This record gives sequence, structure tokens and C-alpha cells, in this order.
Amino acid sequence: MKKYSLLLLTLLAVTLNSFCQDTTQKIIPNRTNSVAQQKKPYVILISADGFRYDFAKKYNADNLLRLSSEGISATSMIPSYPSVTFPNHYAIISGLYPSHSGLVNNTFYDRKRNDRYSMGNKTKVADGTWYGGAPLWVRAEQQKMLSASFYWVASEAEIQGTRPTYYYIYNEKINIHNRIAAVVDWLNLPPAQRPHFITFYFPQVDHAAHLYGPESPETEHEVHFVDSAVNELQKAVKTTGLDVNFVFVSDHGMTKVDNQNPMGIPAAIDTTQFVVSGDGVLVELYAKDKKYIQSTYEGLRKEARDYDVYLKTNVPAHLHYGTTDDWHNRIGDILLIPRAPKIFNLWKSKKINPGWHGYDPSAVKDMHATFYAWGSAFKKHLSIPAFENVSVFNLISRILGIKYTDKIDGTNQLANKILVGKTPKKKK
Repeated sequence: MKKYSLLLLTLLAVTLNSFCQDTTQKIIPNRTNSVAQQKKPYVILISADGFRYDFAKKYNADNLLRLSSEGISATSMIPSYPSVTFPNHYAIISGLYPSHSGLVNNTFYDRKRNDRYSMGNKTKVADGTWYGGAPLWVRAEQQKMLSASFYWVASEAEIQGTRPTYYYIYNEKINIHNRIAAVVDWLNLPPAQRPHFITFYFPQVDHAAHLYGPESPETEHEVHFVDSAVNELQKAVKTTGLDVNFVFVSDHGMTKVDNQNPMGIPAAIDTTQFVVSGDGVLVELYAKDKKYIQSTYEGLRKEARDYDVYLKTNVPAHLHYGTTDDWHNRIGDILLIPRAPKIFNLWKSKKINPGWHGYDPSAVKDMHATFYAWGSAFKKHLSIPAFENVSVFNLISRILGIKYTDKIDGTNQLANKILVGKTPKKKK
């Protein structure tokens, strides 16, 4: 009996592992581009997670420097606060600050649901009810323009009843050559089935910079990997004969922190009276009873040394992370924000890596991200100053002719500055 039980457990483990590493393409059936949308341009939006604003020059990413010099190069792109992965990928794709989209952190607590969202929880990530606003692929599909995603935050979720026509469940098992081949296959589809908007994601730089620090040989190696892969991608796309525009971004930067002397949970916090959420660079306290907020805040103010303490009502306005911006009631009653390079370690068993992000981008320049763009939609040989990442939404909407009437935090200034007139589409 033990033998059969062991066999059953082994088979179950293999099955679960296969489920967690689903590498098959998902296709929503019975969708086509309208005749009008078949005439629109093509955009591939590429994100290299953690690719700090200066990494291309610092580590001689020759291909990216060459491609961006032919088109648009920003001195940096300013991430939304907090400068972490999930909120900023969603800010780029939705045009909304994290506080407005409801995706306020990688992990957060929702009072109304009495539940937590976590980027590590596949079920929560794929639940579209957690996401406010509408990503570009949702708007495109609603307007009869097909889209595809080789990974992006929320691309696996059904938001407003819609996913991209072509998408993959996130995993890191599919090699880069097969991923690029899939993009080329999409672009070689007949016009009625061909996606005009494609997202593409690289995690490698973020992984290395967290584990080894932003100044490490390992980070340099992954910058070169991304640089080579983007060059391979654009060369492969060129074989389709289509006039494709590329936008290369990152979600945030990276900095070296004092991981040898992290801060624990401050003594002024009675953890029985608050739900504690957050990570090393933003701790949020959600009061179980409002009467404990003021006294706890005053106690924290007295003992704070290497961090700042805010009530949700007095968070600096430029962060867009206070009461008036909390559209979904998901920001904590009290916020603890460490001063770089200091960092919290709330859970003593957790190892603190040398590389981190999440700080206020206006205070820590290392949080700034990368923005490059090239293709016929863009002006040539233009360098522009830093801008907020929510305006990438407006930019891509303009190129693709995606319409929207709801409130968006991005502005049209970026699109006005870097786009040429109407872009002719090269028909296949």
C-alpha cells in the first residue's frame, strides 16, 4: 500500500508541476480584426524588468543604444510610486497610477474583501476583479483589434471580460528563441488574425540585480542578454515585411541597500491591532479598530530614525498615494517609508538581497526606468527628458488609434513630442 501511495504522490507532484509550468499558447477563438483595424500600425511593447535608466550605457548595451539612437531615447522614465514590478507594469499598460488602478503594491490588503493580493499567488493574479481601469489589450480587443502577450502583468486575467487573443501563462521555461519565433508566427498570420499590439517581457536583469546588486557582473551579463535578444527580435520581425514599431521600457530601476542592518517591526506597532502588509521599502498598517491609528502614528513618529511615517491623510501629494488618490480603499492607514539605503525586514527568516527598488523616484534617482522607441511612427535621432510612465499608455493609444473616454493619468505630451504624422502601414 505504501508503494502505491508513494507512486500516487509522485504522479500528483508531476501533474502539479506541469500545471504550474504551462508552456502552451492560449488562443481566444472566433476573434478577428475589423477591416478598419487591419489597416492600423503594429506595436511591440517590450519590458526588461529592473533595467535601470543608465544600464544600457553603463554596461555597453550596443544594440539598444544603436536602435534608440535611430529613434527616441529618454534620459529616464519616472516610475509610479511605489516603484515595484506589478503596479508599474500595470501603470504603463493602463495609464493609471497604482492608487487609481487598485494595484497598489506587489502585495496588499483589501479591507472590503478582507483578503490579500499577492504577485506570488497565481489565483489572485489571474482574477480580473483585482484590476481597475483597462489595459491596452482590453481596449484594443473591445475595438476589434487583436492583441497578443508573451507575458505582462495582468495579461492572464479576464479584465472586463477580456484577455488578449493570444497569450501565455507566465513561466520562465520557454527559451528566448522560441518566444521570438512565436512573435514572428503571430505577425505572419493572415491580416484578419494578426495581432497589432504585442507585449514581451524579460525578467533576467531584475533577478540578477536583486540577488547580486546593480553593480555586479551578473547584472551586466543579463543586460547583455536582453540587448542581444532585443536585437534578435527586431531582426526576426523585419523578415515579416511589416512596418512594426518598438517601444522598450522597464518598470523601475534598482539600487544597493544596507542589507546587513535591516530594520525590524518598530516597537510602537501592536501587531494584534493592525494588519501588517508590504515589503522592505514600504510597510502599510491597516487598523482593525480606527481608535488605534493616531496613538500608533504618534508613537512611530517618536521612535522613527531611518524611516518616515505618514498617515494616509498626509502622504506627500507627489506620490499619488494618499486618501484622495485611494480610489479602491487599499492603501494602509499608516505608511512607513525607509530612507535609502535603509530597508525593513519584517519577517526575520527572510534573507534581504543587496539590490532593491520601491523607493520614491523623486528622492532616489536609481529608481528611474528606461525608455527607448524606434520605428516609422517615431521621430529620428531625438533625445527627450524624463517623463512619467503612465504616458506610455497615451503614446501607444495614439499610434494604434485606440479610443478612450475615461479618466487617465497619462498625458499626450509624450506622444506630441516624439511621434511623426500619420504612419503609413506596409501591407503584406
